[in-house]
Amino acid sequence: MTDDRFSTHNLQLGDEIVTKRYTSWERGEPHREWAALTLLAEHVPGLAPTPVRAELDVCPPMIVMSRLPGCVLRGEHVTEEQIRAMADALNRLHQEVPACVVEKIEPAAWRPAIAVNKVRAWAEKQPDLGEDPLVRQALQAGAAWLASAAPDKLTKNPLPPVLGLADGNHANYLWDRDKRKVRLIDWEDSGRSDRAFELGEVAEHISRIDGTLDAERLLSCIDLTPQETDRVWEFRRLSALGWFLMLGPDGPATPHNPVGALERQAERVLYLLG
Repeated sequence: MTDDRFSTHNLQLGDEIVTKRYTSWERGEPHREWAALTLLAEHVPGLAPTPVRAELDVCPPMIVMSRLPGCVLRGEHVTEEQIRAMADALNRLHQEVPACVVEKIEPAAWRPAIAVNKVRAWAEKQPDLGEDPLVRQALQAGAAWLASAAPDKLTKNPLPPVLGLADGNHANYLWDRDKRKVRLIDWEDSGRSDRAFELGEVAEHISRIDGTLDAERLLSCIDLTPQETDRVWEFRRLSALGWFLMLGPDGPATPHNPVGALERQAERVLYLLG
């Protein structure tokens, strides 16, 4: 892992290993990450760093893992080859961990019911998003969708759960130029999750505005049933709207994103709510 521009943790990079010391662990982040890395090493080797050792109950908690070569895809123009590699990585993650194993995993820290409640709570605060007509139109459309029954339908998963990263940040996707593969890093929020939710998060995470990722093309490379396709679209709406509501002048997402992000996100919300 050669690029930690977007990390919120203290990373010590060695030639072959990475030592990760956590700056927060209220959600059980070290235990979640260690559990995920251990499972992946057994069932999907090569997809994520290999766990070496952990000190989970010290202060701060610490994990040692293998160092993976490559660069993160956040802030990059993601090519067709990289999109296919992302899709391959996601398919492996969601298909190669046995269902009987997934059922025993703790639920992910960020999951549909929590996301629906969070986005509705942000909307109820009526954040100041300014007077731009497009922004106001997106806000009205988003409020109407949140008031409908559609978000509630997302809180129950009719399909088998998967092991999920529970974080769509494109900085979690590491491109290995030599082996032409994408690997996944930063598993601190991971757990049992809804596949459609995971894909919606990847497609609409706010990190998309830092570079160029064709979400439609990515999803076309993933084998989805019609039911999954519909749920992914609804989760994309939820994710995009959540980020939009946090991009006001005093919003928590504003300091980390470029000028014009709010207007661009308004366009995205209107496109998805179509």
